[in-house]
Amino acid sequence: MSKVYFSTWNGELINNVGKPKEEWAESAYNLPAQYDDHRDSKAFIGWDGVSLFNEDVDVIRLAMEYAAQYQVYSEACGRCAPGRWGGQILYDQLDKIARGEGAVADMDHLKEIGKSMQITSKCEIGKTVPNPILDLMTHFEDVFMDCINNQKPSKHYDKDASYIAKITAPCTDACPAHVDIPGYIEGVRDLRFDDSLESTRQTMPLAHVCGRVCPHPCEDACRRTNLDEPISIMALKRLGADWETDHGYDFFHPMDQKPSNGKKVAVIGGGPAGLTTAYYLAADGVEVDVYEELPVLGGEVTVGVPEYRMPWDKYLKDIECVKDMGVNFIMNHKVSVEDMNRFEKDYDATMIASGTRISKKVRCDNERPEIQGYWGAIDFLDWVNLYVKFDIKTPKSVQEQQMLKDDFVDLTGKVVVCVGGGFTSMDVVRCSIRAGASRVIMVYRRDEKTIIRNTTYEEYHEAVEEGVEFMFHSAVNKMNDEGDILKSLDIDKFELVPDPDGGRAQLVKIEGATENIEVDYLIPAVSQSADLDFLPEDWNLDMTSWATIKTNGKDYMTSRKGVFASGDCEYGPMTIVNAVGQAVRGASVISRYVHTGEVSLTDDEIMEDHLAKLKVYNKKEKIVGWLPGLPRQEAEIVDVDIRKFNNVEVNLGYTQEEAMSEADRCMRCYYIAMVQA
Repeated sequence: MSKVYFSTWNGELINNVGKPKEEWAESAYNLPAQYDDHRDSKAFIGWDGVSLFNEDVDVIRLAMEYAAQYQVYSEACGRCAPGRWGGQILYDQLDKIARGEGAVADMDHLKEIGKSMQITSKCEIGKTVPNPILDLMTHFEDVFMDCINNQKPSKHYDKDASYIAKITAPCTDACPAHVDIPGYIEGVRDLRFDDSLESTRQTMPLAHVCGRVCPHPCEDACRRTNLDEPISIMALKRLGADWETDHGYDFFHPMDQKPSNGKKVAVIGGGPAGLTTAYYLAADGVEVDVYEELPVLGGEVTVGVPEYRMPWDKYLKDIECVKDMGVNFIMNHKVSVEDMNRFEKDYDATMIASGTRISKKVRCDNERPEIQGYWGAIDFLDWVNLYVKFDIKTPKSVQEQQMLKDDFVDLTGKVVVCVGGGFTSMDVVRCSIRAGASRVIMVYRRDEKTIIRNTTYEEYHEAVEEGVEFMFHSAVNKMNDEGDILKSLDIDKFELVPDPDGGRAQLVKIEGATENIEVDYLIPAVSQSADLDFLPEDWNLDMTSWATIKTNGKDYMTSRKGVFASGDCEYGPMTIVNAVGQAVRGASVISRYVHTGEVSLTDDEIMEDHLAKLKVYNKKEKIVGWLPGLPRQEAEIVDVDIRKFNNVEVNLGYTQEEAMSEADRCMRCYYIAMVQA
């Protein structure tokens, strides 16, 4: 918490005017009192109020500069007069007062316009821009009237000052890639799919992927939830990408590619993080070589995510979009220690985005890799999807180890148990259904609510429809084999025991409740680890306790200068959109690093971090001025009796009419935040 001179943020009123600094009260909120390592904030102003950290702030100019941002960003939709003209009037009147030419009537006019915008604006940016301005006019009226009565400029009107602003939205803030979500939704609503797609690709090059397999944390922060139901944000994202692909258009890049600047970067891994890094670096004029171990690009989305969730022909378009930037790909190349030493000489920087492709153990008794029927989730999904997507046959060694009768994964008549509770485990069980298994069980230590939170409501319920059984509050105790062939599993049962101190409930084993199940396969999908054998020992890279590459989580530089890391190998197994979000930031930092030799964040990135701490979405907010009851559109889903026997895409997406109707539910919740530093 930070001490403030004055604050009205989120309804708090702290007024320390006239008090010595040591007696100032603290704000209850994570307000950015320190802007960065070199600068303190003098003031923070935004949609929910204003906070002053310095008694010397020129409050009139602060209000004027904030009103100016409304015009700079031009994010008013223009569908109402208060939104279209109100911001301009606010700025003009405040500027008039600030330069010493104001009148008492201007104060009345400002209050009238501000209140009118609050009540009648159709979008949130029009409703909220007046909030801090009216707060300042109310609590510092004497300062405004002094300039008016004496016809003098505000105290810092002609002085240099640094005002740093950022536009956001609750959904955009919750998105790890900070996609301009209201922007692409508006494009769908107005049938401007090119605008929609370009809004997405500003920070998300893999539009097909994130329009299909994103866990959509943005929907948890949708303000529409406070009224009725959240916008179907993920489903609307795919519209722009599908429109581009279905019409065979050239790729719509949101920026003009800069000419080559002579700098070169090596990227290790051709998955989502590596592709994203390459895309934005190449757009900025950097030459990029991507080294990929597999014979195909796309990483785990290609070989791990099933065809029924992420059709290969769609993902291929995302990959080709990256290639269109001139990125060079070196395939079938497992990076070695020697390569890393060479990269340091031949390239200006290296980004490690190698993912996590080693399945972790269940940690049960008699867990041995040599037991036939014990099959790591990553290896299992590799051979399922390589055959389905590329007709790459399962090698003899795998066939023999896993008792397969053919050169593809055929589980007809088999009983499969998967241990896990995330997307990988969900992919395993649903692929097992499609591979013909007679019974498929997911064993999970927690409950239904948690598995939905780990994946999505849709993913879980589609699996249930397809016949997957879920054993909650359970764990595998022992593998039972005969001659190194898996025969059965002993599964313990647990109960949740409340913590008397109010903490998280604990799982306690139920004695005598162990169940024995005959199975053919045990597939652990509890987590994955990174294969980092290619890192030179003498580099002594700092590692986390999870055996991932350590960075500070902000600029993604490792402990070795010029070497960066992002995605799963930096954080551990994460969602695709999280990996992309890290890579976008990493590419931005590297683009500056190769020229200066120093790591730095842009003002926009610094503000992102501040807003993430402050929390843009208020789940307790009461939404007024909007009509509830507009139904959320549901996309067509392939019937379960059809889909579980093949790999056709399950979610067929919206029709144009459905998409427009759903997009029209968006309340366009843009907010402006500004720091004086």
